[in-house]
Amino acid sequence: MRVLGVNGVFHDPAAALVVDGEVVAAAEEERFSRRKHGKTPVPFSTWELPEQAAVWCLRHAGIDPAELDGVAYSYDPSLAPASSADLTSDEWEGLRTLYAERAPLFLRSVLPGLDPARVHFVAHHVAHAASAYAAAPCDSCAVLVVDGRGESTSHLAGHVTDGELEILAAQRLPHSLGLMYEELTEHLGFRRASDEYKVMALASYGRPSALSELRLSARSRSDGGFEVEPIDWTRFAPRVTRGGATLGSEHADLAASVQRRLEEILIELASWLHARTGERWLTMAGGVALNCVANSRLWRETPFERVWVQPAAGDAGTALGAALHLSRRLGDRPRPMGTAALGREWAEHELAAWLDRAGVLYERPSDLAETVAEALAGDLVVAWFQGRSEFGPRALGHRSLLADPRRVENLERLNDVKGREQFRPVAPMVLEERAAAIFRGPLPSPHMLFTHEVARAWAPRIPAVVHVDGSARIQTVDRAQEPLLARMLECFERRTGIPVVVNTSLNTAGRPMVDDPRDALECFGSAPVDVLAIGPFIVRRHAPAASASAAGELAEHPGVTA
Repeated sequence: MRVLGVNGVFHDPAAALVVDGEVVAAAEEERFSRRKHGKTPVPFSTWELPEQAAVWCLRHAGIDPAELDGVAYSYDPSLAPASSADLTSDEWEGLRTLYAERAPLFLRSVLPGLDPARVHFVAHHVAHAASAYAAAPCDSCAVLVVDGRGESTSHLAGHVTDGELEILAAQRLPHSLGLMYEELTEHLGFRRASDEYKVMALASYGRPSALSELRLSARSRSDGGFEVEPIDWTRFAPRVTRGGATLGSEHADLAASVQRRLEEILIELASWLHARTGERWLTMAGGVALNCVANSRLWRETPFERVWVQPAAGDAGTALGAALHLSRRLGDRPRPMGTAALGREWAEHELAAWLDRAGVLYERPSDLAETVAEALAGDLVVAWFQGRSEFGPRALGHRSLLADPRRVENLERLNDVKGREQFRPVAPMVLEERAAAIFRGPLPSPHMLFTHEVARAWAPRIPAVVHVDGSARIQTVDRAQEPLLARMLECFERRTGIPVVVNTSLNTAGRPMVDDPRDALECFGSAPVDVLAIGPFIVRRHAPAASASAAGELAEHPGVTA
């Protein structure tokens, strides 16, 4: 079966393609449109579909829209709250529902030849859940979804056996942990449904001084759900206008309080779920599942032995989950997701053509990993563009900025390069087999979705990646899956004695992660990055004079300038 999944309701529009139960492609619209999060998360943007992402997924697999067996849309308008029939009223729910109902016709206009009758609506949280349990490497599990909202709920707790989901609890709106965190995000001057990770980082700088009061406003229930009462944030800290007043200690304390209360409730929800299911595995999705600090507490403090989080846990991942769900309904048996590298890639000759067109000097070293390791050891910042782009918000060694972790100044340096707030940390990547000696936490951790305690002996050796609370959000590198990345880490360790490299996403503030060669060249040209490693080629900010022998070697490769 050939099933296309589509997310287009709230934010982060995306498309994913599942063929005969295997995930073959997935991409977010922002990577094509270069518009952060794809669109503004407002009700009247529901008509905006992941047009370019969907077209690319089909083209990648050589499938015509008419050949699709089904299209799964990750929202079911029949489950949406009842609303006024007057679409000119002050409320927006009716307009969102109308646009969702028209999705089959919108999709036909985007994908000529598609039969609208093959479009199926999949409930938002069912799609989130399927993106976790159907993609995880386990046969049975508990599944927990927590986000801002779906059609009329904000949470799902379920039990999966033999690929079938039994819903055990679902919290109805207006109670929402995700919306609580979004409201705080906006109160602190950040963009809601976008910058929640900044609040998580800020929380490490504060004390949970408002925790006792928040425990009265947000609480779990004995039936697996929870309640969140309206909160007057100004009681704890003044509102910050975006781009206005500087954040103070009271804002960090408020962030710490809400972060801690979120963690406590998630632990209670997960413990209830374990008592109901007795499962070893907990799988998770929904925007709240991107909170890696909370994920680590779930791993440490609940009875579950393994916690697996969908790498694209936000709304983009519902495109994948909807496709996996419908694939099973149509008779396939979906297979676990082997990698998050599901986006676009370019052949060597295509990359060379882009470099030639850009008119930049470039070289093709005999050993790319060694050349990059040498640059990093020399304290240069490297833009790393290799293979297929990642699906989800984390740079996992395909579209990354790399640096030396030994100098604490490199944290400030990278935040300056990217135009980010200085309280935000950067992450370490480390070979999977070396991780346990340096980091304490759930291993392996290939998707950067947990925080780990940095071993005391190692913290002063890799200060750039140690957050203020002594933690690091690590990515472990499996040499079988990522041989080039693993070799670069080995070369860096041989030169420095350090098996860790700084890894942060290849983009600047307010811009989506780099996806194609044009994006990489634009980012390299506009940001103070020293080296671009793009495919087998190296572009240097300050190109050294080539030796005669090097010039002879490079001359063997047409289009390469020495």
